[in-house]
Amino acid sequence: MRGNFIKPSAISKPSKRLGHIQANELPPLPPPYEDLNNLTLSGLKDEKIANIEASLDDTVAIGIPRPKNKEEEEKYIRAFLSGLRKLFEKKNNWGFLQPLLLSMEYCAKCQTCSDACPVFEMSGRQEIYRPTFRSEVFRRLYKKYIKPGGKLTSKLTGDIDLNWTTVARLAELAYRCTLCRRCASVCPIGVDNALITHEIRKLFSQEMGIAPKEIHEKGTLQHLRVGSTTGMNPVAVKDSMDFIQEEMEEITGYKLEIPWDKEGADILLLHNAGEVLAWPENVGAFAIIFQAAGISWTFSSEELGYDVVNYGLWYDDVQMARVAIKHAEIAKKLKVKKMIIGECGHAHKALAVIADRVLTGDLNIPRESGFVILDEIVSSGKIKFDPSRNNFPVTLHDPCNVVRAMGIVEPQRRILRKIAPQFREMTPHGVDNYCCGGGSGFAIMSGFNFAEWRTLVSSRKKFLQILDAFKGEPQDVPKYVCAPCSNCKGAIRDILEYYHAKERSHIYYGGLVELIVNAMVDMKKPMIKFDEESF
Repeated sequence: MRGNFIKPSAISKPSKRLGHIQANELPPLPPPYEDLNNLTLSGLKDEKIANIEASLDDTVAIGIPRPKNKEEEEKYIRAFLSGLRKLFEKKNNWGFLQPLLLSMEYCAKCQTCSDACPVFEMSGRQEIYRPTFRSEVFRRLYKKYIKPGGKLTSKLTGDIDLNWTTVARLAELAYRCTLCRRCASVCPIGVDNALITHEIRKLFSQEMGIAPKEIHEKGTLQHLRVGSTTGMNPVAVKDSMDFIQEEMEEITGYKLEIPWDKEGADILLLHNAGEVLAWPENVGAFAIIFQAAGISWTFSSEELGYDVVNYGLWYDDVQMARVAIKHAEIAKKLKVKKMIIGECGHAHKALAVIADRVLTGDLNIPRESGFVILDEIVSSGKIKFDPSRNNFPVTLHDPCNVVRAMGIVEPQRRILRKIAPQFREMTPHGVDNYCCGGGSGFAIMSGFNFAEWRTLVSSRKKFLQILDAFKGEPQDVPKYVCAPCSNCKGAIRDILEYYHAKERSHIYYGGLVELIVNAMVDMKKPMIKFDEESF
């Protein structure tokens, strides 16, 4: 079955819900998961949404307070129009004006993008999740209110009312897309619906102060104030690293030294600090590999210097620039030759690509993906490997920001072909792979029932891909999903738990460096121990 057709103009018409997820419309799960096909979203409780906007669909990402009166409602609308104008001014949109204009002016409405969108497909093809639905709403507002004569021509090009309902639903709708840009990669004329979604988010954050608290208050603002989105200050992170060092020695039997604030080192290694708390073995594995390969490297104990996260990438250019500049200043102070980004997809794009717009002059310090140096180390012969230690089924998830956005496709595959004898690709893979469903902040957004929506809808395609990659393998054989990105690991962890994949199919997940260390001959004990907690 397919979702009911909804015109873009319907977004302005007040109703209880514009879209609705139904279990019988979701693509079915295969055996042994058929009994979970009747899972659907828990209803939003009336008392929790009494004072917030919740009329888009069955979930809430932001929770915008409803205006108390007509004056407040009009204030929201004026702010929206002000932000809309600024998006199309060169002096205010220094990053993305040209591609935004191209995407506003040209769309053949061929729906090639819709067929590529995992959220649209996995929702049962709900019209409001169609990539062109969100873009068309925004395009009509742009043409009506920004283009000369727009109000007159809107009757011909597609009219839409601008009221509180439109504004509030559009803000929520910007957080039903993971910004994976699979739609943009298939568009025959280069329209980027994910960029349009990003610009909508930017309008709401920069002009109206509206953004999910997980990525703004608890994310970027806390990052700049404390030093990390995790809330860890420099003292706390060094304590945690001391613990990781001790645990890694216990787990692998390998004596490890973690360098801090080493001036003049070749490399400043930057991790997503979420790894320190959630997957400390990843941080420890990087340290072992670099030490064993004789790399000159260091961590920084300065605020922000130990957390490469940059949530501004998803919703706010100003916040993105503040964090990126701080990272470059720390590298400059340490006099390192380059910054290496660990297994964090969005940090790759933020620091190595988008930050080019602000890191100029002596702040233009080389930035490089960790996959590249890991590939060089594994290929160099500096470390000896025994691939038989990884002799279990392994598949690879491609983080969108690393692979589709930056084209880093082969380094991680060359490593896996060398150290994982049962490595197999997902279908499709590489730049065509699907998002984990947790992109653009979704993996850390859990208010109301949003985490449930994510695992049920936006991550469903990834779960089906994982099951397909291991199809035919005995149920009791442990299987490993290599997800070299903190954000993706969080989303994959949640879908494996939600569908009980560990219990039903013995499917586990982890990063790339854990597999590398597990295959190192010098390790006295295995690092990967299925059915056991490493830490």
